[in-house]
Amino acid sequence: MRLKPLGNRVVLQELEAEEKTPSGIILPDSAKEKPQEAVVVAVGPGDEESEMQVKEGDRVIYAKYSGTDVKLDDEEYIIIDQKDIFAIVK
Repeated sequence: MRLKPLGNRVVLQELEAEEKTPSGIILPDSAKEKPQEAVVVAVGPGDEESEMQVKEGDRVIYAKYSGTDVKLDDEEYIIIDQKDIFAIVK
């Protein structure tokens, strides 16, 4: 990983959006919602006020439409503040 986040930031890689509904209807790209689930690929060092609660490899749920989208070596990532992560999926 060539991205090293600073402070309380986390680098996420989004999981793919669902291609079809549970009933089998195939969704066009325009109907797909932006996923809110991602995998943590890099974690910043934190700061004096708070420690980092996620680690590399965690699956997380994060705030919709938050963070900054980054494209590096044909891979897309989101750099997000830890406070915008709501839960770790176990």
